[in-house]
Amino acid sequence: METMGSVALAGGFMAMLGGLLAWILAMANKRLYVWEDPRIEQVEALLPKANCGACGTAGCRNFAESVVAGAIDPSKCTVNAPDMNAYIAQMLGVDMGQTEKRVARLACAGGSHVARNRADYKGLGTCRAAATVGGGGKDCAWGCLGLGDCEVVCDFDAIHMDQWGLPVVDTAKCTACGDCVEVCPKALFSLQPIARRLWVACKNRADGDTAEAQCEVACTACGKCVADSAPGLMKLDGNLATIDYEFNHLASPESIQRCPTGAIVWLENGAARKGTAAKKIVRISPLPLAGGR
Repeated sequence: METMGSVALAGGFMAMLGGLLAWILAMANKRLYVWEDPRIEQVEALLPKANCGACGTAGCRNFAESVVAGAIDPSKCTVNAPDMNAYIAQMLGVDMGQTEKRVARLACAGGSHVARNRADYKGLGTCRAAATVGGGGKDCAWGCLGLGDCEVVCDFDAIHMDQWGLPVVDTAKCTACGDCVEVCPKALFSLQPIARRLWVACKNRADGDTAEAQCEVACTACGKCVADSAPGLMKLDGNLATIDYEFNHLASPESIQRCPTGAIVWLENGAARKGTAAKKIVRISPLPLAGGR
């Protein structure tokens, strides 16, 4: 009898304890509950789930929260399809806004068939490793090292190395996440609005003869592009042609036509178009080391 009484007492105590804990949890849930707008889940479900950060937020969830709060326009997600952003705006009863897609651009066209190496690098196969060894094996100190760090870090399959060891950006897949910008030891990548079609595919700041000896498609600072451009659009800065995109609305293919090396290009349909005066490159094999070594 004593044993049965003890069991009953213990059972009653556990029941009371369970009830007390349930009451405490219910009170805590009531006091600590934070209401969340259900539209956040709805907006997040309509996003591409890329979490690339191109919109300026930490990811798609944060973007959805900001859109619902009215802190950011739906169009800021340039990865999403425009009609999907329009649907989000309509659902929330807000203006979609206008945000131009940005993409990664490479300021180099010096593949192995047009740019010389001064040394045959045999170390760890990354651009960052090569850059620590005397700046890499390339004769042009500003040129792409061609070991593909940018291709490796791109989570969106938007960068591929071509047959000459030069990165090619697929603008349809590029989300402007900026990973290639951060990883490139030569700082050759930048994020640009896709409407900027006039482009200087070079960063070599050596004098013209030296630059062309190092790379056949280098900018030689001849000034022809500056002379052929609208006033203020282009200028020479330290042996390199540069573009002031404040005047981008004045840009036209006329600027590239007399460039003798094809360093100044016009971007269209995912390809770089060179001017009529640019030398024709037919070589498909790598150049020998500088100095014939």
